[in-house]
Amino acid sequence: MKTLLKNAREQKGLKTREVAQILGIDQALISKFESGSRKPTREQISKLSQLLEIDFETLMITWLKEKIIYEIGDDEFALKALMVAEQEIKYNKSVSKLKISKTLENLLKEIDLLKTKLDSYRQYDSYKITQALELEYTFESNRIEGNTMTLRETDMVINEGLTISGKSMREHLEAINHQEAIGFIKDLMQRNVSLNERDLLSIHNLILRGIIPEDAGRYRKVQVMIKGSTHMPPQPFMVAKEMEDYFIWYETNKNKLHPIILAAEMHERLVTIHPFIDGNGRTSRLIMNLILLQKGYIIANIKGDYESRMQYYQTLETAQTKNNKEDFLLFVAQTEKENLERYISIIAQ
Repeated sequence: MKTLLKNAREQKGLKTREVAQILGIDQALISKFESGSRKPTREQISKLSQLLEIDFETLMITWLKEKIIYEIGDDEFALKALMVAEQEIKYNKSVSKLKISKTLENLLKEIDLLKTKLDSYRQYDSYKITQALELEYTFESNRIEGNTMTLRETDMVINEGLTISGKSMREHLEAINHQEAIGFIKDLMQRNVSLNERDLLSIHNLILRGIIPEDAGRYRKVQVMIKGSTHMPPQPFMVAKEMEDYFIWYETNKNKLHPIILAAEMHERLVTIHPFIDGNGRTSRLIMNLILLQKGYIIANIKGDYESRMQYYQTLETAQTKNNKEDFLLFVAQTEKENLERYISIIAQ
C-alpha cells in the first residue's frame, strides 16, 4: 500500500502537501499512509484512487489484505479462519446480489441481442445519423425540463447559430450547453476514463454555464424541494458525503452490474441526492448515457412529451419514496430497447 501510494504520487508530480490540500486531508496523514504507520479509511481510499489514478479495485484489495493480515497475523488458526470467512463472504454476496424480475431479465436479454445486431451494422454508421440523434437528445432532454423550443428551432440555434424570436436567452443557452455537454461525455467515452467527481462537476458546469454561473459545477449550499414530488433531498451539509458514497458505490459496482442497470442506478442515485441547485435531471441523464456509451450501447433518449415525462417522473418517485426501483429500471431498459430498434432500422436500410 505505502509503495503504491508513494509511487503514484511521484508519477503525478505531486507533493504530499498538494495531495493533502486537494483531498482535504492533513499532510501528516498522507505521510503516514506512505510510511505505512497509518491506514487510510475506505472513503480516503476512494479519494486517493481518483486523484492518483490508481485502479480502485487494486487499491481496495491491497488495503483489505493489509487489514486482514494486521488483524490475524500468523495465528495458528488464521488459514482455517480465512477459509471459513471465504465461504461466508461468497454466501453473503449471493444473497445481497441485486435481484431483478424475470420481466427485466428478459428485457435485458432482448437489448443485448439488439446490441449484437447493431455491432454487425456499425460499418454503415455515419456522422450525420449520430448528429441527428444527438440533436434529438438535446431537444428531448431540455423539453423534459420545460424548454419550449421545437426540434427545428433547436437545430437552428445549435447548427446555424440563429436566434429564435420569442424564446428566452436561457432556452438558447440550454440548447447550446447541452450539445456541448454531449461532446464532453463522448470525449470521456473515447478516453475510456472511469467516472469521477471532477468530470461530473464539469458536465454540470457545461449545463449551467451562462445561466446560473455562480452555481455551475458546484454543489448546492441550500435545501431544495423537487417540484411535484414528495421526495425530500438530503440537507446541503450532507451532499458532499452523499456524493462521496455515490462514487464509492460506482467504483464497487461498475464491473458487476449489467450496463443498463448500472446506468439507470447512477441516474436514479444522482437525481435522488439532487446535489445541485438546478440542472440535476439533465446531468443525471448525461451520466446515465456516458455509462451506456462507455459500455458500447447507445444514448437512451427519454422523450419529453407529456405521457413519457409523467411516466419518467412517476417511476423515479416510486424509486425515491418506496425503495422500489423496478419500474424505473424497466423504464430505462425499455427506452434503450426502443432506441436500439430505431437506430438499427435507420442504418440497416
